[in-house]
Formats: sequence, C-alpha cells, structure tokens
Amino acid sequence: MQQLNFQQIWRYREQLWDGIQVTLELTVIAVIAGLAIGLAGALLTRHGPKPVKLVLRAYVEVFRNTPSLIQLFVVFFILPGLGLRMPPFVAAALALSLYFGAYAIEILRAGLDSIPRSQIEAGHCLGLSTWQVYRHIVLAPALRNVYPALGTQLVILLLGTSLASQVSAEDLFHAGSFIESRTYRSFEVYAVICGIYFTLVLITKALLALAGSLAFTWPVRR
Repeated sequence: MQQLNFQQIWRYREQLWDGIQVTLELTVIAVIAGLAIGLAGALLTRHGPKPVKLVLRAYVEVFRNTPSLIQLFVVFFILPGLGLRMPPFVAAALALSLYFGAYAIEILRAGLDSIPRSQIEAGHCLGLSTWQVYRHIVLAPALRNVYPALGTQLVILLLGTSLASQVSAEDLFHAGSFIESRTYRSFEVYAVICGIYFTLVLITKALLALAGSLAFTWPVRR
C-alpha cells in the first residue's frame, strides 16, 4: 500500500500559488463584469423597450438552464469560428462573466421589485428624477435585501472557476492536474486542492460578512 507523501506536493508550491492567483483573478473579473451586466439588465427589464426585455429574458434563461461547461466551450471553441479568437484566460473570464451576469440580473431584479411602489412614487412627488429615485431611495435597500443571495452566487462562481482548466486556463485546478501528472500522487494532490478551495471559500464568506456589516449598517449618504 502506497504511503501518503505530501512533501512532493510542497515542491510545486509556486505552481499552486500561481493557480490561486489565476482563480482569484477570474473570480474578481467575473464578479465585476457580472454585476455590471446584472444591474444594467435588471434596470432594462423594468424600463427598457419590449425587444430588449425579450433579449434579456432569452439570455437569462439560456445561461441559467444550460451547463456552465458547455457555455465555456461555446465561447472558447465556437466563437473562434466566427472570427472571435481569444486566449484561454479571456475565454474563461468572458464565459464566467456571462454566467454570473445572468444570475445577477434575476437577483437584482428581485431586489428592485422588493421596494414598495409607494416609496418610488413618493420620490417622484418630491421632484426627483428616475435616476435620483434609484440612487437615493431604491438601490441601497434593494442591494441590502439581495446581498445574501449575491454572496452565495459569488461563492458558487469561485468554485466554478475550476471549469477554466478544461480550456487550459492555468487556474488552481489546472495546477493540481499538472502536479498530479508529475508526481502520480492523486490523493495528496486533490486533497490539497480541495483544502485550498475550502479555505478560499471560508475567507470569501468572512470578507462578504465584513463588507455587508460595513455597507448596510452605516447610514446611507444622501
């Protein structure tokens, strides 16, 4: 019976660190881009023209009801046939951004819908424009209401970055596969990879909790 040996894994710590950095970069890019897509999409589903609403509905349904891996393969393998060739990291970031954006649209739309219509009408009665109503009255409580759901989706996204390795993006899972192919220590390698992902999730949840306590307990500036 082969004995456990984690020392060989330690020799590849630089590859693991590089993989962690790529994983975090993919997560940050996808979250920022996805939130931008989500906020714009949520507003357009409420105030946009009907054709735009139909396009957004189709986008949300497609990305929420198809496997994330297939979405990544479409971006990386099919778009180049249309002349949109991109490196693995960019393809993974784009696919993850579109994936997170689809969920963010629905989450933020639910947050906007949770604000009583009377508050919006009161803002208009005070002479505020639609933008001012959203800025001063709607957005802060809407975000507070859906912050837990956004946080959960962010954690799912962080774990989902492991799919990027399927198109040779050099993320944490890709680093683990590389180390396993060199050491043949499958259990040790993937135990370490699992532990790193678990640690990243715990840190992310702690940061989300801290950010939420700071953002939603201080008075909203007018």
